[in-house]
Amino acid sequence: MIAQDGQHEIVVEKSRFICHIKRVFTDQEAGEFIKKIKKEHWNATHNCSAYQIGDFNEIQRSNDDGEPSGTAGIPMLEVLRKQQIKNCVVVVTRYFGGIKLGTGGLIRTYGKSVSETIKTLGLIERKTMKTMFVNTDYNLLGTLQNRLDGSNYLINQIHYTDKISIEVLIEIDDEEEFTSWLTDITHGKVDIIPGEISFREIPYSH
Repeated sequence: MIAQDGQHEIVVEKSRFICHIKRVFTDQEAGEFIKKIKKEHWNATHNCSAYQIGDFNEIQRSNDDGEPSGTAGIPMLEVLRKQQIKNCVVVVTRYFGGIKLGTGGLIRTYGKSVSETIKTLGLIERKTMKTMFVNTDYNLLGTLQNRLDGSNYLINQIHYTDKISIEVLIEIDDEEEFTSWLTDITHGKVDIIPGEISFREIPYSH
């Protein structure tokens, strides 16, 4: 998914291409965003759009908005497909600068506009995570923090009462491995209690 909503502009052969991008989760949300951009840029030459929605990209739409067929919406959608970006709508607003780009030029430019915007705004992964409560004595806190900081597990919060309770976020499939690893390094001196499942957004790295 995109890390944040936003926009980014490029200029090619005196034409301005402004890419607007937004997270959406329904056909209706995507349609409303496209209408909003068209209203804001009513005097633009074109407002081309593309979006894909659903965990398996069940909904995919594109629109050339007057550009030659297949030169705008499809290349924009193709960027979303290739980068596996879900639940996202893009609208590229073009203000014509007087120089025609040709079919190939349009395809490259609309694709580039979306790619550069995604690169500028960044990507995140939305992962299903499970909270694990690790309860132990104070004398193990330093060891646990060091080992957890050097692992793939994420300390979410630490509660200080008569004992220490560390909230650790793990990927949902890692529960057995996490429990075994933690029990081993502490020689069984921890009490591990599974908590709730939640969705977390983490920076995406290739």
